[in-house]
Amino acid sequence: MKAIEVSAERKYQITFTDSWSRELKSLIGGRQFVILTQTSLRDRVVAAFSEDSIVVTAEGEQQKTLANFTTLLEELAHRGLDRNSLIIGIGGGATTDLAGFLAATYMRGIDWVAVPTSIAGMVDAAIGGKTGVNLSSGKNLVGAFHSPAEVIIDFDWLKTLPNRELRAGLAESVKCGFISDSRILELFQDGYERNLAAIIHRSVAVKASVVTKDFRESFEREVLNYGHTLGHAIEQDSNYQLAHGEAVSIGMVFAAEISHITSGLSRDLVDLHYAILKGLDLPCSYKKDSWENLISLMGRDKKRRGQAIRFVSLLAVGKTDRIEVESAKLKEIYEATVGR
Repeated sequence: MKAIEVSAERKYQITFTDSWSRELKSLIGGRQFVILTQTSLRDRVVAAFSEDSIVVTAEGEQQKTLANFTTLLEELAHRGLDRNSLIIGIGGGATTDLAGFLAATYMRGIDWVAVPTSIAGMVDAAIGGKTGVNLSSGKNLVGAFHSPAEVIIDFDWLKTLPNRELRAGLAESVKCGFISDSRILELFQDGYERNLAAIIHRSVAVKASVVTKDFRESFEREVLNYGHTLGHAIEQDSNYQLAHGEAVSIGMVFAAEISHITSGLSRDLVDLHYAILKGLDLPCSYKKDSWENLISLMGRDKKRRGQAIRFVSLLAVGKTDRIEVESAKLKEIYEATVGR
């Protein structure tokens, strides 16, 4: 499968391979390195690399804390990593977020490589150089833009995913279809199982194109936040019991309903959101009585603009806008649509 290039503050390649370990070993060469991976993947990584080169961290969002980040920085220093060393993140989006932030800050910035093992990691988190950790006040409120030296994608990792996690990750691909590439939506309607590789490759191409145009999210890159404004708030309100993609699924439906009411998005396209997402067994509604906490969480988000919340709206497939909606209007739409 053809590699995809990203041009940001540095140029790097997204490589598709049938042997992530062979590709990674070739890339490492003689450099000193540390592999950061999550507990569930430890044995598979140890089978390819020596155990003393690996640091194991927690699963999911639990690893993205300032306390864990500080502990890991001390570990890098203890191991004697220098400015020519390499940090490698092998895992889901949370692991690559953390690995990238460690690389962005250790000795004011060293190289890192992402080996995403989840669909969300492959099509979104590992690409684009957004790195960071969470605060109790909100998700990804501390971080840095720091592109990887390379992203290595091996579809064999997907065999390790539980079905729920696989389907949740596909929410990011659905997003890519609505904001940019209608062919992705057609592939979902044809059946994601038989089209999985093509869906992922096209989604990666969407993310790479957007990031190349706008690395630091001055405007164009905001399109990737479609569904994430409410999605991040739901993720936190659920205490991360909902997967990122499950929360984004609800957020996309909400963004589509807002777009229908405020920006003229056709009802047919709103209904297509429900059809594709429900076809993946992803949720399209959330607790109505959580609204006050959700609006509070959205108010702390980076997308806030004064007293209004900024959303990416959809005008048609591949055509987006940015709108700012007051909280009273948002509550009205939420209770009439996704609130249950």
